[in-house]
Amino acid sequence: MRILRAVEMGMCFGVRDALQLAASVKIPNEVTIHGELVHNPEVNQQLTARGFRQQPEDRRHQLPETPVVMITAHGISNARTQELQQAGKQLLDTTCPLVRRAHEAAADLQREARHILLIGKRGHVEVSGIVEDLASCTVIENLNDVATFAAPRLGVLCQTTTPPDQAEIILAEIHRQNPGSDIRFIDTVCHPTKLRQEAVRRLLPRVSAMVVVGGVNSNNTQQLVQLCNAANVPAWQVTSAEELQPAWFENITTVGLTAGTSTPDTTIQAVYDALMNL
Repeated sequence: MRILRAVEMGMCFGVRDALQLAASVKIPNEVTIHGELVHNPEVNQQLTARGFRQQPEDRRHQLPETPVVMITAHGISNARTQELQQAGKQLLDTTCPLVRRAHEAAADLQREARHILLIGKRGHVEVSGIVEDLASCTVIENLNDVATFAAPRLGVLCQTTTPPDQAEIILAEIHRQNPGSDIRFIDTVCHPTKLRQEAVRRLLPRVSAMVVVGGVNSNNTQQLVQLCNAANVPAWQVTSAEELQPAWFENITTVGLTAGTSTPDTTIQAVYDALMNL
């Protein structure tokens, strides 16, 4: 069996920067990570082992007990930032610069008195952080969420890990259903996401199946799996080499390997080595 690696995969600079800041913390037990620093179970286990407290993402509205709060790479709203600061918390901000750019784009569209359409996954922490600062917003997960909106001015942006082709299709449908509206689109899909998705597209015609390495909560990892499914190429998402099952690869001559942007290099290498052993 041949194993072909995607030319672009694994951790992006935003995740590496977040982990580098976490590594510099001298007293981890005084720090609560405001959710999951990155959506990768291996990384989060390592942070817990060092002594960091980690606040579940579904309880991020609760005030952490520690004096220091680490904001994750997914970012939080300005309203939540003010709430934490007013409570006297010291903030360590690891928000990805490209997520911050999406927040700024949303604020620009709001200043223009537009109803904002955010293409992304409803309830995802990045999406929630953007929406919480907006007075008028609709989250668009798919074409079924597109409608004729009453607002005469619309602003459109994306969750940073949205597949570019999906964003284009949804944007076209927004224009089709709102022909008389003033629509402004700001492309906030991050460049590393685009590179990793394009690398998978180039790899798919050359393989019989794909292995996608990443956390189950990682949206960009799930998007890579969906790209494979759309091309009718079997894809298995794993978080570690131990999850690989030899039976998957019976009659598979060539398998591709890719990984989400929060997957450590060591995990990718371990999966590659396990595939080689098969």
